[in-house]
Amino acid sequence: MFGTESSLSMFLNTLTPKFYVALTGTSSLISGLILIFEWWYFRKYGTSFIEQVSVSHLRPLLGGVDSSSPSSSSASNGDADSSRQSVSECKVWRNPLNLFRGAEYNRYTWVTGREPLTYYDMNLSAQDHQTFFTCDSDHLRPADAIMQKAWRERNPQARISAAHEALELEDCATAYILLAEEEATTIMEAERLFKQALKAGEGCYRRSQQLQHHGTQYEAQHRRDTNVLVYIKRRLAMCSRKLGRTREAVKMMRDLMKEFPLLSMFNIHENLLESLLELQNYADVQAVLAKYDDISLPKSATICYTAALLKARAVSDKFSPEAASRRGLSTAEMNAVEAIHRAVEFNPHVPKYLLEMKSLILPPEHILKRGDSEAIAYAFFHLQHWKRVEGALNLLHCTWEGNVSMCVAFRMIPYPLEKGHLFYPYPICTETADRELLPTVFHEVSVYPKKELPFFILFTAGLCSFTAMLALLTHQFPELMGVFAKAFLSTLFAPLNFIMEKVESILPSSLWHQLTRI
Repeated sequence: MFGTESSLSMFLNTLTPKFYVALTGTSSLISGLILIFEWWYFRKYGTSFIEQVSVSHLRPLLGGVDSSSPSSSSASNGDADSSRQSVSECKVWRNPLNLFRGAEYNRYTWVTGREPLTYYDMNLSAQDHQTFFTCDSDHLRPADAIMQKAWRERNPQARISAAHEALELEDCATAYILLAEEEATTIMEAERLFKQALKAGEGCYRRSQQLQHHGTQYEAQHRRDTNVLVYIKRRLAMCSRKLGRTREAVKMMRDLMKEFPLLSMFNIHENLLESLLELQNYADVQAVLAKYDDISLPKSATICYTAALLKARAVSDKFSPEAASRRGLSTAEMNAVEAIHRAVEFNPHVPKYLLEMKSLILPPEHILKRGDSEAIAYAFFHLQHWKRVEGALNLLHCTWEGNVSMCVAFRMIPYPLEKGHLFYPYPICTETADRELLPTVFHEVSVYPKKELPFFILFTAGLCSFTAMLALLTHQFPELMGVFAKAFLSTLFAPLNFIMEKVESILPSSLWHQLTRI
């Protein structure tokens, strides 16, 4: 230790004033460059570049916390709330617009030879079916006991055979559901089976409704019958929508939401929004958004991007990026751009599908909020609605690519570990879950767009390191560095000397003499 201190002291004592002059000059140069760039960045974007970089890039790496927290206890509570929110946002949700296995997914497999659903996705569906369509009292009815085993079967043919076996005993609503979902090869056939399921389901629902207060067993049975009835009516509405009877589908969805207002787990309002957009009934779409686009309710890409579409519709037909850059954005245009920013912040994967920069695949049966799976599910059904609104995709493209002055949607996306502007930080678990939900064999999962490190930071770091190294080498090896500097300068000015010699040989000596005097 003593030897190290003495050598360090000797090294510092041998430093000459030239070294300190060079170090001071270099520091002044770098400070001046930083000052000029910071002034330019603040004038253009209205915020400090150094502060923005510190919050976006350095604080997550250092594990910093929000300094505005009044105390350490409140900070810990905020971190706990954030972690709970992050976990909830990484939860896998049932796709409210999921397709029919037999009539749509299987037909795709027959044509292309590809499996559109992953094992993980189908396993989640099997768990949902067991949760919604079974209860502890199923063993009391033979048909329900058979269906309880059928929902656990992995083999599709075994499930279908079990459903037929249950129907031989009695009219079983869940057996009709399984056949409509997996055996029916057309939407019309699925609708016919769902109508039979509705007839059987309504009878079970009325019987269990009268007995629900007689004990916990009857209450569980009534809850199961309620889930079955809601599922059947929702799928019947979706059949009407797919068969072109959109107004009928809207009426069925509205009636279902009035009859069972508390069953929000099915997200029927997202089916309703899509059907209303198909009818171009934008006033009713706005009314639904006003009810469900609430801060206390979980958001979705359908909610955020539909709100952005309605704002864009008000200005998109007359929008021009050149005119906007000259005169600035009007209030309505700014509202539309901010709505797009909000939607992009919630799910940054959607614009690539809406702008057809990335090919679509069949949506999975489950989605991850703010993930690639949700973006595919939204764009698969809503791309046509964006195309129908004149100029909406143009405004989205201009905002996304940054062709509108100070309106770059990507710049508004918060860093994944940074507190968002309107939402919690983007969950870092989405990529892993999406790879389980989506068929990665023929689809490249879209990941969170990484923010590249600004060029000025890299340039400044390189300049500081280079000048510090030159100053140290010059102090340690002055003669060698002098020779190197002379060789470098001679090499640098060699082309100029060559050109001067050529000019002297071409021009007359008298003219060259006059030019040198000037």
